[in-house]
Amino acid sequence: MNKQQLASRIWESANRMRSKIEANEYKDYILGFIFYKFLSDNEEKYLYEKGLKRDDISIITEENAQVVENLQKNLGYFIGYENLFSTWIADKGDLDISNVREALSAFDRLIYYEHKMVFEGIFDTLQAGLSKLGDTARTQTKSASDLIYLIKDIPMDKKQDYDVLGFIYEYLIGMFAANAGKKAGEFYTPHEVSVLISEIVANFLKDRQEISIYDSTSGSGSLLINIGQSVSKYIKQPNKIKYYAQELKEDTYNLTRMNLVMRGILPDNIITHNGDTLEDDWPYEDYKREQKPLLLDAVVSNPPYSQNWDSTDKENDPRYRHYGLAPKAKADYAFLLHDLYHLDANGIMCIVLPHGVLFRGGEEKEIRKNLIENNNIDCIIGLPANIFFGTGISTIIMIVRKVRKNTDVQIIDASKGFVKDGKNNKLRACDIKRIVDAVIKRENIEKYSRVVSREEIRENDYNLNIPRYVNSSEEDEIYDIYASMYGGIPNAEIEKFEEYWDTFPNLRKDLFVKESSNYSKLVTENAKEFIKKHADVKSYIDRFNRIFSDFRPYLYNELIVSIVFENVLKFFKHKRENLSRFYV
Repeated sequence: MNKQQLASRIWESANRMRSKIEANEYKDYILGFIFYKFLSDNEEKYLYEKGLKRDDISIITEENAQVVENLQKNLGYFIGYENLFSTWIADKGDLDISNVREALSAFDRLIYYEHKMVFEGIFDTLQAGLSKLGDTARTQTKSASDLIYLIKDIPMDKKQDYDVLGFIYEYLIGMFAANAGKKAGEFYTPHEVSVLISEIVANFLKDRQEISIYDSTSGSGSLLINIGQSVSKYIKQPNKIKYYAQELKEDTYNLTRMNLVMRGILPDNIITHNGDTLEDDWPYEDYKREQKPLLLDAVVSNPPYSQNWDSTDKENDPRYRHYGLAPKAKADYAFLLHDLYHLDANGIMCIVLPHGVLFRGGEEKEIRKNLIENNNIDCIIGLPANIFFGTGISTIIMIVRKVRKNTDVQIIDASKGFVKDGKNNKLRACDIKRIVDAVIKRENIEKYSRVVSREEIRENDYNLNIPRYVNSSEEDEIYDIYASMYGGIPNAEIEKFEEYWDTFPNLRKDLFVKESSNYSKLVTENAKEFIKKHADVKSYIDRFNRIFSDFRPYLYNELIVSIVFENVLKFFKHKRENLSRFYV
């Protein structure tokens, strides 16, 4: 099922459910049932791979202690036959809302003790909301059944080229923007921004074979998932990435855990915490916080922008005491300093923040100064406005390091690279690549990227506002009023095509005749035909066709013939292997 088909079905169902539940609550129900189906299908897949016959699936009961223990240790949970999603579907009209309640309660009770952090309470939002599906058990059953049958065909495996939970979540936020999207930018990082950050982090960590990633405001978990996918391309051994996630809102925290589990990440590699990042410092080297704060290879976050926070008695908090306290009305730097505190000396940190952190005064200027003087700020990337749900403000990505050899700061103005997508702007693949290439090469690019010395930043009184360092404005177009009124082509405009005239050296003098020192005119009324028939142009086309004469057959052989031939060989090899097994 592709994205368009999935979106159509989700929207149709949402409209049918509007009379029963609030639009912005709909996502909690559908995402909860989707996750339950994933866990149920995953358990069945595991059992069949271990040799269980499909006809024997009914023996998977709580009374079978050996099977329960096996599933708990290997999957982290146990779902009995009567509570499997496939059993619900098979029961058809016999399913009752009480079956769903009992199944969710049994799931919580039978979580493996070592994986309670991953699974415990993960269905609390769904469990608590079942009563809202109708006034009676009958109407609740009908609504739950409608949702169950809706999602039975939604893809749950890792073969999808998109994040199913994240896509559904983003789609619903977009469709219900009036009710649910007001603060959506605080806990959903659009896929394109996630990919951008992921590629930067992955390139930095590409030589490591075991890494840890932490998102201090994890939201849907999409940022962690994308980083894991990008980094895993360079890691030879599987399951060598540890994921740490902290999230304040309980339903969103549950979504983080669901998303990580659904991407096939082992429970042992998922370490999560439901808490206030600024009030509740985490993670530590052990969960009981008896050891030192944990330092990680990559720390990323997209925290809520410029929110209030309680800075009372935080002066001696080790996260802030060397840099200063963020103002009470703007917690942006409080989030940044928390992330920096948990960054390993050889790690990389990326945080999404509003532009104001670059130039606001007061306490924020003092923190900014300390970050510069401690050589922590590595790069600032200015993003286009209106790329996050729920806010049209311009944002930046700040890349921060604990230890650097260089003392300069790279500043990139990527605000003009986007495509319009409905009400929002969207980074294209070419925009992402241009940013990532500029970061990797750390080069000066006119009107786009500049590496700025610490001395220059000091001279600007630690103001990091991007236009101070990178002038990306387009030159004002100058119109020649005389030419518009009296005719003629300004020579200054003709000279702008210098590379063109270098390629066709005789074309300019044959195409134009000078009227004065500043103006010329065309020798023909049909310039297009004149250019096509010009000797320089015909010679260029002949030379091009001669050089690339064998390119078309080369492409045909490489892209069509060889691929078809390879697939035909695979087909016959597969058939031969199947026949061999049959005769054996």
